[in-house]
Amino acid sequence: MPKLSITDIQLYYDVIGDGQAILFLHGLGSTGIDWEHQYSVLGKKYKCILPDLRGHGKSDKPTNPYSISQMAEDIVELMKLIECTSAHVVGISMGGAVAFQLAHIQPEFVKSMTIINSVSDWRMKTIGERFKLGQRKLIVRLMGMRKMGEVLAGRLLPKPEHESLRIDFIEKWSKNDTGAYLNSLNALVNWSVSSKDLNKMKMPTLFIVSDLDYSPVSKKEKIINQMPNAKLEIIKDARHGVIIEHPNQVNQLLESFLYSIQ
Repeated sequence: MPKLSITDIQLYYDVIGDGQAILFLHGLGSTGIDWEHQYSVLGKKYKCILPDLRGHGKSDKPTNPYSISQMAEDIVELMKLIECTSAHVVGISMGGAVAFQLAHIQPEFVKSMTIINSVSDWRMKTIGERFKLGQRKLIVRLMGMRKMGEVLAGRLLPKPEHESLRIDFIEKWSKNDTGAYLNSLNALVNWSVSSKDLNKMKMPTLFIVSDLDYSPVSKKEKIINQMPNAKLEIIKDARHGVIIEHPNQVNQLLESFLYSIQ
């Protein structure tokens, strides 16, 4: 698919399948193509819309600071241009933050929301959190994106049977633009949505949570308790990148949820 001019940038997107629209929003350092395990299945029944967010993949990578609000506005403009008036929105990690922001600014667009391993407040509040953030930035600046990919691959895909997934992850991660990655990381860790705003998000919402994710299940449970129509599903022995680590379980949960709200 082509790039489309969105405000100050050109945004790349792809579309797989036909039917009701599902908008897939990828995580930090990822791209739309990384939903391959999901759109290869769901694309048989649904129209899967797969943008590369600002600073990622084939989309433009401006050098000025980014924000999650800006990324959500990009998506609003994209959907207008492709004449998609509503969609089921699925977001992982940073994509989950963009999904929350979409639900906040454009609730009539969001038919349903699936949040995968994400939270409603990404601000670094503790010394430990700020240390880990500084450590990540230091690795990226001093050793580059490939090294960061190697570090993350070891954490996210630690088992011997994950070897081919680790290799693929590192190769994809190494292609990230350093400046755009840091701009996106800064956007994420400066973003939050309030409890009051969560309470206004009345669309059916599914949280898919890995038991070994960065943040504990209890943190997601607190978010769910602030939303009128949200439920939780936990995938066991799973880490942050669950869509590639346990794709079949993610797909089953997504299909069941979407079927239940038809």
